[in-house]
Amino acid sequence: MRRVTVVLGFCICVCVAFLVNAQDPASRKLYCTDEDRALFERYYTQMESQESLPMGELMIHTALFFRETPYVASTLEKEPEGLVVNLRELDCTTFAETVLALSRALLEENPTFENFRENLQRLRYREGTIGDYTDRLHYMTDWFYENERKGIVKDMGREIGGASLPLDLSFISTHPDSYKQLKNHPERVRRMADKEKEINLRPHYYVPKREIDKCSSGIKNGDILCFVTSIKGLDVTHVGIAYWKEGRLTFIHASSSAKKVIVQEGSLRDYAEGIKSCKGILVARPLSPHRNNSKANFNPML
Repeated sequence: MRRVTVVLGFCICVCVAFLVNAQDPASRKLYCTDEDRALFERYYTQMESQESLPMGELMIHTALFFRETPYVASTLEKEPEGLVVNLRELDCTTFAETVLALSRALLEENPTFENFRENLQRLRYREGTIGDYTDRLHYMTDWFYENERKGIVKDMGREIGGASLPLDLSFISTHPDSYKQLKNHPERVRRMADKEKEINLRPHYYVPKREIDKCSSGIKNGDILCFVTSIKGLDVTHVGIAYWKEGRLTFIHASSSAKKVIVQEGSLRDYAEGIKSCKGILVARPLSPHRNNSKANFNPML
């Protein structure tokens, strides 16, 4: 793998915020630290020899790189809205996003910190651009849809034998006071409500928890798993990465109860069965980037 400008890409990222777009202040914010860049360098050094692995196996190696990393919630909630790069602290969603973005960056011809950031922004925001809070992909069913459209993942729910999943998303738009980015911003609340309605109209497929073992042969290492909830107005409440360990399907995740990234001790089925509000799982398969076309149709603002 060629690594032409990694030092340059490493150095030009300013510690807290890097301004690159003079028109929209909300779109030109970057939140990161020197430690995050150092962790990227350590990741690259450790993982460079693994670049020939299939995408799913690379996802597993990357996920295990973060084992024991502290669980910290709400690290994305910055104002103004900007790209948060935090490799020091992860929640379940930022863990999955970070693992996927790093894995894709490693497979590119020039795996710099800048390219990792571009991958992260592209998969976290609806069009890969940052305007305000409503541009971020908050619902994982929307995250699946948009990232499948971009060629980043493939929604596997229907293919592996899943059932139709009706949705009635409304939680974010009906609880604006719970989100500082929405409070006192009725126009953003309206945009979120419109987006919820749009997502609700799309077809969705999931594997009911009683069918997980039956459908498990269709789940591969590195697949992104989301735990579907019965909580009113939501689609999922947890995210992890599928892991076949010693012939048993489990998953790697940033656990709020363990307060760190762990390999779940029990099986995926047992975990789902142990959560009363869990209805089943969504499954998405990460796709390998095309090295010569990894930035096609994407013009990042950072």
